[in-house]
Amino acid sequence: MPNFPACAATCPMASFRSSRFDFPVGRIRRVASLPSNGGEEVDETKRNVLKLLAVAGLVGAGAGGLIGGTLQFVQPPTIGISSYPKVQLIDTDGSPLTVAKVESEYNVETSELYLFYYPLENEPNFLLNLYPASGTPNGSNGAENVPYGIGTHQSIVAYSAICQHLGCPAPAIAFYPPGTCPETPGGHTFYIHCSCHGSTYDVTNSAANLTGPAVLPLPQVLLETDAAGNIFANGMRPGSPPVNGHLNTLQGDYGVGATSQLVKETPVILCNFPT
Repeated sequence: MPNFPACAATCPMASFRSSRFDFPVGRIRRVASLPSNGGEEVDETKRNVLKLLAVAGLVGAGAGGLIGGTLQFVQPPTIGISSYPKVQLIDTDGSPLTVAKVESEYNVETSELYLFYYPLENEPNFLLNLYPASGTPNGSNGAENVPYGIGTHQSIVAYSAICQHLGCPAPAIAFYPPGTCPETPGGHTFYIHCSCHGSTYDVTNSAANLTGPAVLPLPQVLLETDAAGNIFANGMRPGSPPVNGHLNTLQGDYGVGATSQLVKETPVILCNFPT
């Protein structure tokens, strides 16, 4: 290193450099007392590290708040309703659905599907009248006195139209009238069958399983009538499992409101029963 003091007279352009500053950065060195520090030892590395930590703390706090706010934003609030509402069913023509209409227009031989949504907007249900148009049921052509059934013969029932296996909705899952397929699972000639993977449900016994792979029954909607015969959905059968894809049947979408209108669908028919 050049000796700056020795050449100060001959090197007028060279700046005088004090040997007080000839030490590595960060080493503690006593310097002349100054009014600003009173002659205390100064550790520049420590000072810089503390500054960096202070800045990092502020940045981290801001980032933490930002991340927390972002997580709160990306997790939408759970939507749903707090209890089962009483909802009036409306026929496909827009008029109130009555027992008289169902018994005159729909029966166990009806091949089209009639669906209504309850209690949420994304929870379709089958409306079925299991009584035969031909007269008294004999076990293979229809049913009466069905659990939680309403109407003259207690044959009008409603079940979830979402399969309890992997959630295939109607019309992939559908009601199969007598004689639709040659198979008779559990000795039944009519049932609800899912063409996705072959699950089958007993419509005469609260949609209990007849064939897998589903292991849970379909949720059953409770139906009731008023003095004029108007039909209402008013809850779920005690012990019914949640609708597939929902933690519980009351959460996962918005409520349907005061009324729910029937929608007609053409079923997907496929006789693919597990062996």
